[in-house]
Amino acid sequence: MAAKSAWAAFPHDAKGYAYAGDALKKAWPKLHAGDCEPFPDAKRAAVLLKAAGKSAPKLDAEALATALQDAWRAFHAGDFKAAFDAGTALGPIGASVAVKALGIHATYLVDDEAEQLKRYEQAAQLAEAAVKVLPDEVNSYYRHAFALGRYSQGLSIAKALKMGIAGKVRESLDATLELAPKHAEAHTALALYHAEIINKIGAMIGGLTYGAKAAEAEKHIREAVKLTPASPIAHIEHGNVLLLLDEARNEDAAAEAYERAAQCKPLDAMEALDAAWAADQLA
Repeated sequence: MAAKSAWAAFPHDAKGYAYAGDALKKAWPKLHAGDCEPFPDAKRAAVLLKAAGKSAPKLDAEALATALQDAWRAFHAGDFKAAFDAGTALGPIGASVAVKALGIHATYLVDDEAEQLKRYEQAAQLAEAAVKVLPDEVNSYYRHAFALGRYSQGLSIAKALKMGIAGKVRESLDATLELAPKHAEAHTALALYHAEIINKIGAMIGGLTYGAKAAEAEKHIREAVKLTPASPIAHIEHGNVLLLLDEARNEDAAAEAYERAAQCKPLDAMEALDAAWAADQLA
């Protein structure tokens, strides 16, 4: 289990990412521009408690709001283990922060590929439980797609296609965008879905079998960049999509996208890791 595995510390200065007290609520719209996560105040907590029913933690709305805010504070400050532990302790209601913490940490701070895969698999299971309990929550679906998408990338896209994982990713992304058409990270993930399939099995078979289209990849990544122009990950994935679709022709454009990502001013630990990754690609 990931909770018992080693959690490498966030390697950068996190002082600027400690959103104490009201600072979290004030920064929230920018911090969550990409994933449309609603701010967990008491009113929101009450909605979640009612929706989760028997799967809800034994807390009142105020206490749940505090617990969720603290979990997100830990995430933004780069204490991914604390965010994961706090999120999982809250059951499906805490899955959004738990999955994001587990996934981002595994992406950037876990070197062992087998361990990465194990964590993505665990993240997908947490998100799947959230989909069952909170089917009206947009990020139940998005975190599921995110975790399975990362798992597919680690496994190899070809294997993931054979196992039918791609179809599940697509379903969860479609559900996300149906509930939240301006979910930038879902647009990014859908762009990658199209581009990775085309890259792996070609435009013709990819189009016929999985409905993968280069024009769709380009459309979704443009939308993500338009919705979140200050977000490093939108620019990184723009670069990745360009390379997947036509590496030889798009090399310079991809480098420009990475450069834009590296120049973004990070608002939290995740964005700092994104921007640092982009800078490494240019080195």
